[in-house]
Formats: sequence, C-alpha cells, structure tokens
Amino acid sequence: MAGHGSSILGYPRIGPRRELKRALDSYWHGDGTRAEVIAVGRELQENMWRELSATGLTQVPGNTFSFYDHVLDNALLFGAVPDRFRPLVDELDPLDFYFTMCRGRPDFPPLELVRWFGSNYHYRQPELDECTVFDLKSSPLLDEFDRAVAEGVELRPVVLGPVSLLLLSKVAPTSRQNGFTTLDLLDPLLEQYERLFEQLAKRGATCVQLDEPSFTEDRSVDELAALKRAYDVLSHAPLRPRILVTGPYGHLGEALPILAASKIEALGLDLVNGRMTPDELAAVPGLKRKRIYAGVVDGRNVWKVDRRRTLEYLQSLAAIAPDLVVSTSSSLLHVPYDLLIEYDIPGDVADRLAFAKQKVGEVVSLAKALTTGAEEKWRRPPVSVHFKQKHTVRARLNALTAEHRVRAPYEERRVAQQRRLNLPPVPATTLGSFPQTAEARKARYELDQGRLSYEEYATLIEAEIESTIRLQEDIGLDVLVHGEHERNDMVQYFAELLEGFATTRFGWVQAYGSRCTRPPILYGDIVRPKPMTVEWTAFAQSLTDKPVKGMLTGPVTMLARSYVRADQPRHETADQLALAIRDEISDLEKAGIVIIQVDEPAIRELLPLRQDGRAEYLDWAVDAFRLATGGAQPETQVHTHLTYSGQKSVVDAIERLDADVTAIVATRSIGWVLEAIKDQALTHGVGPGVYESRSARIPDIDELDELLTEAARSVDLDRLWANPDGGLKSRRNWQLEPSLRNLVAAARRLRRRAASDERPE
Repeated sequence: MAGHGSSILGYPRIGPRRELKRALDSYWHGDGTRAEVIAVGRELQENMWRELSATGLTQVPGNTFSFYDHVLDNALLFGAVPDRFRPLVDELDPLDFYFTMCRGRPDFPPLELVRWFGSNYHYRQPELDECTVFDLKSSPLLDEFDRAVAEGVELRPVVLGPVSLLLLSKVAPTSRQNGFTTLDLLDPLLEQYERLFEQLAKRGATCVQLDEPSFTEDRSVDELAALKRAYDVLSHAPLRPRILVTGPYGHLGEALPILAASKIEALGLDLVNGRMTPDELAAVPGLKRKRIYAGVVDGRNVWKVDRRRTLEYLQSLAAIAPDLVVSTSSSLLHVPYDLLIEYDIPGDVADRLAFAKQKVGEVVSLAKALTTGAEEKWRRPPVSVHFKQKHTVRARLNALTAEHRVRAPYEERRVAQQRRLNLPPVPATTLGSFPQTAEARKARYELDQGRLSYEEYATLIEAEIESTIRLQEDIGLDVLVHGEHERNDMVQYFAELLEGFATTRFGWVQAYGSRCTRPPILYGDIVRPKPMTVEWTAFAQSLTDKPVKGMLTGPVTMLARSYVRADQPRHETADQLALAIRDEISDLEKAGIVIIQVDEPAIRELLPLRQDGRAEYLDWAVDAFRLATGGAQPETQVHTHLTYSGQKSVVDAIERLDADVTAIVATRSIGWVLEAIKDQALTHGVGPGVYESRSARIPDIDELDELLTEAARSVDLDRLWANPDGGLKSRRNWQLEPSLRNLVAAARRLRRRAASDERPE
C-alpha cells in the first residue's frame, strides 16, 4: 500500500431522511408494495457505496445494508432458518418470510430482540439446534459486489465472523439434544465460509471483513479455542481474499494474541473503547506482521476527534505497525448521517460535533496527514467538550449525603401504600405509552413549526389523554397511565425540557427494524427549568378515580440513550440527571400523583462488556436511581421498568434499587425472573412482563394465566403485578385492546382462585 489507508467498519443504512423506515412502515400497514420496499433498499445500498467511494476512502465496506437486521441477515446468508419457521418457507415470498421472523404473527412468535453490545441497537437472535444445516445463500451479497465493480468500486464485503454468529445465536426451543451448544455447529459453518471465500476470490475481491464483536466480552477457554480453530481453518482456505478480523466495541483481550498468531492478514482494533499503547501492541507476538486497522474515530459518540493527539497516537502506532489503516472503532450505524443539515444546534455545541459523514472525513484526513507527515495544521489546540459549569448544580451535588439516597424501609412503605391505594391482588397495568394517533403527531409538529398555539395543542392532547383513560377504564385496568401522547421519545422528550441537552432535527439512528430514535446530545450541566410532566399527568388523574401513574425516564437511561459529554465521569452526570428527576417527583406528589414510574430499561445496557468494572458501574447506577427516588414520600409507590438480565450481579442491583415495584422486560426469557422470585432474590413488588409489547401477536388468556400462576407460586399476590413487558406506542389499537383485556382476565382469574383458597401449589 502506498502510504496509509483509510476505511470505516460500516455506515448508517436507514437513509438520510429515514427512507427505509417510511417504505417499511408503508408496506407493513398495507399502503405500499413489496417492489417499492426493494427499490428503496437497492437505492440506499448503492447510494451508500457511491458516496463513500467519493469521499476518498481507500477501502469501502459492502454488504452493510439490511432491510431489518444484519445479524439475522448473516444467519440467513448461511441458510440458518429456524426450524419452527420452516412451514412458512413455501407459503411466503422471501421478503415476507424474513419480516415474519422479525415481527412475528399470531401463530409464529418473532425471534427474540436482543441488545447489541451495550449500544442502543437491537438484533433479532437467530435460533439454532442440532439439526441445523447450513447452506450458503450468497446471491444478494455477490450481486451487490458485482454492481459496485461495474461502477468502478471494489467493496470489502462485511460478514459477521463465524464464532460471533454462533455465540450471538441461541439454542432453539426445538433442540432435543442435552448439552447442545451453538458452537457444536462450528465445523459445518466454516465449510460455508470457505465456499463464500472462493466465490468472492473468483470475482476478484481482495479482502473480506469478518466482525468478531463477541470477543470484546469475557469468553471461556472453549470459546477462545473455537476462535483459534475457526481462523486456523479459514486462513488456510484454498482460495480466498485477504481476511480482516475486527473487534469492535472494546478490547479483544485474550482473543488478540490468538488472532495475531493466526495466518489472517489484518486486524481491526477498537482503540477508543479498548485503547492500547504502542508498547502493549508491540508486545503481542505476530501483530507487527499484520495490517492494523486502527479504530481511532469513535463510531458510537458524536464528538470530534482530538486531531492533534490522535495524529500523534497514530504516528506512534505506525512506528511499530507500519502497515496501518486509519479507521473507525465500530460501524457508524450508531450515529446520525450528517451534522450539516442540522440548523438549530447551538453553535458552540455544533462546533464540537461530527456525525457519520464528518467522521468519514476525519478518517480520510487523518490518513492523509499520517501519510504525508503534514503536521502543521494539526498543531491547533485540541477540541474540548468542556462547557461552562453551573455553580448552583455543582453546589447541590457537593451538598449530597448518603441520606439523600435512602427511603423508609420497604415493608413500612408497603403498608402505607396499600392503605392509600387499596389495590386488589395482582393489579393489572401497562408501562406507559399508548399508540400515538396521526392527529397527535401532527399537533406536535405544527406546534413546533408555530402553526398551532399552545392552547390549541393542549386541547388536542387532552382529548387524546381522555380517550386513553376511558379505554383503560373500559378494559378494567387497575392502575392507569395518561398514554404519553405529548411525547416523541422517552429520552428526547425530557432532553428538550432540560438545560444541558441539545437535540437534533434529523439525527435519526436505527434502534431495530424501522424503529428509529434521535439520541440527544448531553453537553453541559443539567438544570430543570420547570415541571416537565405534571400538567398532563394531573389532567389525566382529574378524569378518573383510579390511580394514574406519573411517567419519568430514569437518570441512567437518559445517560445511556444520549451522546454524553466526555469531560467528567459519567457518575457525576448521572447524579445531575437524578436531581432533576427528584425535583419532578416532588412536584408530581404535590399534584396528587400517588404512583410514579421511573423507567430504567438501560441499566443493563451500560453494563461493561467485561467483568472488570461492572461492580463499580452498578454501584453508581444504583446510587443515581436512589438519588432520584430518595425524596419520595413513603406512601408514594415508586415503580421502575427494566430490561431482562439473568446475571446475578444485575439481579442484585435490581433489588438494591429499592423500587416498590419492578416491571421487567422478560417475556421471551421469563424463566430467570420466575427463578429470581422463587429464590427470593427479588423481594419487592414485581411485574414479570407476561406478554411481548413489541410483537403484533395477541396472547390468549390461558397463556397469560399460566405465566402469572407460575410467578404466584413464589410471591405473595399483593406483590405480584400483571403487565406487558414494555410500552405500547408501536402497537395498533386492534392489537392492544384484546391483549390488555386478556391480561385483565388472567389477573382476575388468579384473584378468584386465591379468594377460593386455590393458591397455586
């Protein structure tokens, strides 16, 4: 290579104006055609590599587009169709078959939705069993490669590495072989990778990228042995391109010397989250002989690189690894497309930002400067993300004591709350959001554009809230919600009302499928200028005698789902957010709200990928939540909503949060929740999340009754709650209403049995 190359590991794929989302939603709702979806996908795919080729990148990644999820795409690339979906293969068009695996239908629950390496992206988890037969289906990948070559662009196809593909998959419920693990399928899978390599080599591909993110987590001896075997086999494939193996999202740890000692040609290192010194790299045997893709541009945050320091670091790396390619730490899937189309981010904030297009420019510029040695323009002072601190915020933080994070004992609170609320056993509720009508979305947009007065807007939102309250009363829910019709997103809504955040107009990022969010940018000290939710919650409560929950987003989730300032420790920022939420809880109490839910679905998301650092993280995450809720009165019932995790350390953290009721996203992996209840690891109120809110499937009464009954074998009925596993914003009323009626019926069934002394044995 002449000089130092430049590349990235992946790029956003939803379209600069969410073209893919619009095409998918239109098709799924019956307004668009399959041909239109395919055409939009092809255009986005081609525009992506044309644009990247024009930027000056020396290598352009390919096979990074997906109609829904790249992990499932990679499983299907190798023919890994879950056995339970095979009856649909001949019934459905291939694209509809793919969407059914992702979204499900009443008789076919979808593949499980799983968080992707601490990011805000989710993937659909492939299912494998001992009968899985791999069969390469490479036509789409090869077709894109050929189209790009015809336009003079050579792509570097990106494929999930074989060991990560197996580790990210789950053992299918159809498995009947005791002790079967997905790694048992490694050898037959490697045969299909070799077939793919041969096809690419014959087409003239010079390099293929295999991502192995699973090895940025702690791995067992057997898993590391599987990695060694995989690349011993693949590097000796008889006909293949060069192999680049990447480790995005952290340090490769024990996997690094294994890969460095193999015969692969190149390694991609995340040098943002897994920073290594030149001496540490030089000490890894075999690494100097590899081409190193130095991931120095952050693929998961939006701050500009410190160009001077980054160039100095690259120069020191080049001294020990001469064949150096400047790259991103991960795919740019996790950041918005383009900063330049944003027109109202404050200038002092915008000057410090870089979105996907700007990050590509940073990669190219760093590579050119490294190659030419033109250091002069890099000697400018480093860009800082430091902003002026607010004295009042700092003074309040400094005055905190341990007592600010402690409420009255749970049993004392429990008695006071039941006296005030008088709820039946197994109360039925939801977790906040209800479907948003086109009228509500239009009203928010027109208010933002100045076409609607606030009074007109409030009248429209109040009508939506009243409709939601009446629906819940008719269904028979015991604790109601106002529906969150005024909110665009659980994090962005609060970010727009808090000082210290900037929000974007077009900064959409894919969460999964067609679901996109606009993560706010947390750049400064946090101040709550005025109450944020009291107006709407108090109005909803005025409409009914049943309790209406106040709905807040917790401090750790606000942190996890934002792009966060890098000039202070995260625990300090979390405490600033917690104080704002604490003030909101106080105002809700003053308005007569007796149940307040502080959602923390992201506590699991920020958990470090490796064991090292997890205990420290959980300590400050729990402390932040307890600071937010520590001022609540004993008779105020505090709920929280968490994502699933069977890890003991996280279960312990859930208990330490000291919420009165914890609702858990666990429908598809509910066993650990029931086990934790049985083992008394969760001693407060708990809602196991007995139907999947993100699926269009309508659960029947018997199914819900079975899950609630299982939980009731180990917990008092007055500590057990019946609820879906998440908000209902993405559902339609025709799906939502029968599901909630079945939920209420199942809860009442359990109450009747308890009243008749038919307590589950």
